[in-house]
Amino acid sequence: TPNGKLDRRALPAPDFASAHYRAPRTPQEQTLAELFAEVLGLPRVGIDDSFFDLGGHSLLATRLMSRIRTALNVELAIRTLFEAPTVAGLVPRLAQGTTARPPLLPQPRPGTLPLSFAQRRMWFIQQYEGVSATYNMPFALRLSGVLDKRALQAALQDILVRHESLRTVFIEIDGMPAQRILAAKDASFVLETVEVSTQALPFALSEAAMHTFDLSKEIPIRAWLFRLNAQEHMLLVLMHHIASDGWSFVPLARDLNTAYAARLQGQAPDWDPLPVQYADYALWQQDLLGREEDPNSLIAQQLAYWRQALAGLPQRLELPTDRPYPLVASYRGARVVRHADVTLRAALQALAHEQQASLFMVLQAALASLLTRMGAGTDIPVGSPIAGRTVEAVDDLVGFFVNTLVLRTDTSRNPSFRALLRQVRETCLAAYTHQDVQFERLVEVLNPVRSTSHHPLFQVTLTLQNNASPQFDLPGLRACVQDVELPIAQFDLAFYFDDVLNPDKFTVTIEYATDLFDHDTVDKLAQRFIRLLEAVAQYPDQPINNIELLEAAERQQLLVEWNATERAMPEATLVQLFETQCAQTPDAPALIFDDQVISYAALNAQANRLAHRLIGQGVVADTPVAILMQRSPQCVIATLAVVKAGGAYVPL
Repeated sequence: TPNGKLDRRALPAPDFASAHYRAPRTPQEQTLAELFAEVLGLPRVGIDDSFFDLGGHSLLATRLMSRIRTALNVELAIRTLFEAPTVAGLVPRLAQGTTARPPLLPQPRPGTLPLSFAQRRMWFIQQYEGVSATYNMPFALRLSGVLDKRALQAALQDILVRHESLRTVFIEIDGMPAQRILAAKDASFVLETVEVSTQALPFALSEAAMHTFDLSKEIPIRAWLFRLNAQEHMLLVLMHHIASDGWSFVPLARDLNTAYAARLQGQAPDWDPLPVQYADYALWQQDLLGREEDPNSLIAQQLAYWRQALAGLPQRLELPTDRPYPLVASYRGARVVRHADVTLRAALQALAHEQQASLFMVLQAALASLLTRMGAGTDIPVGSPIAGRTVEAVDDLVGFFVNTLVLRTDTSRNPSFRALLRQVRETCLAAYTHQDVQFERLVEVLNPVRSTSHHPLFQVTLTLQNNASPQFDLPGLRACVQDVELPIAQFDLAFYFDDVLNPDKFTVTIEYATDLFDHDTVDKLAQRFIRLLEAVAQYPDQPINNIELLEAAERQQLLVEWNATERAMPEATLVQLFETQCAQTPDAPALIFDDQVISYAALNAQANRLAHRLIGQGVVADTPVAILMQRSPQCVIATLAVVKAGGAYVPL
């Protein structure tokens, strides 16, 4: 509608597949169709069906490129899929691809195991800032039914043995960090059992989740079992980010299902061995990227892109904070959650489809527009996590693969939202192509001005949570995931959109630094973000500075009620008003300077005498009269005398 509201009746019905299925005609089309169906979780895909119309997004696109690399030995950029999103359109692009990169295989283990680039920066952060819970990753599972604690304990130990990343400590050798993987027999997993009431459970969860890991001595995973009664338990698994990421919870859940079911039967889990371990990935990553001194290496080529893309980046966004930045960030945080109607998501997806973009790209363009409108400037860098699982071999691993991309948006010249979305699309596709350079290495190379008060390169993040959620199937138990909210904020503002967990809602969560923001400020920010999304979904061609962000009542308050400062003023000159006051309070103090007090009557008399002398000297209406005096009662008397004589005083 014209006022920016969403007209739900005007929304098109979603089209998830083409009306006419066309079967593959060649072996290449057959292979691609099977890969499309596998990644999308569909029984079949026709050669004219669009990957994105069938539910594909950037994360699944990365997974599809990995499958194509393995099956066809060809390297394709994600951009290729956005430009040719069907099997029929993608087949001709295969010939334009390059030879696939070397596969990830088990690596020979040197005497000293290096950290991955992501792990290395995490280690340096902990050394610099000290031990804290800032990078803890809690996962809570409510278990209803008859629980076998011994089987659960054994299953968790099985997972520890299966994933080397969870039984790794991080030591220092000659001033540099290294991994030390503990032997399975030396890595014990203790499941702490705690009796707790329902009322005390939230506090108990938060307290346990704030545990601080000493990564040099302690494996990066712990677990607690909170017993409410014989039929109700809460399992809390806590991992440090150096050994895990958000996508790791899916294979973790799958392994827990298998191991618990087996241990109930008194057996060890019968699962296929993992093709590689995280240490293999860290070694392979170094070989893949090559040496920066070699201009033909992958890391040199990708760093050249990032140097150009991020040249002149603002040191810090000018966010509308409630308080100045502290000298040292405390990382204390809180959350605001707002829900929009699910029809908004459908409208935004329709806009993305129309522009051959993704829902994330629409949200990023909208966030850049919002931050600009809130006074953050027109050069908007936003951080965004990307899964980093670009090879199929790591799909089932628990480990720290996620990377962070710095996505920069230029909102100057007041572009239309549609034009801004086209710019954001190009930025994202270029960033996806150059995603192998870890953010941690990017910070080292670009070397921005470091500060303990804010994050380098960006202070705001955007995450669209569209990865698969963990699925639990534990015999005899009903398992329900429960959120554990930590009072922590890694960034000034972090925007999360949920595209998976609540299909009936479109939820935005803003995590904010309480050093900087009040709850009400961030809540209004969330409301305005939703309002902006509603407006651009309906009218994408309006310039971003013209988008209405205020509700009618808020607009009335800001522009009318709070701006109603007019007052009735008497129709009299300054001289007349002064002499009226003199008549009303002749003996009241008019001037006080040090120990000197001059009444209204005395001030008026002295000013009158000087005014008559000025008139005698030829001062008439509008005659400029210069005044050169120190701050004193005489300066006030002179100024008043010039006005009484009709002149214009000119201070020197």
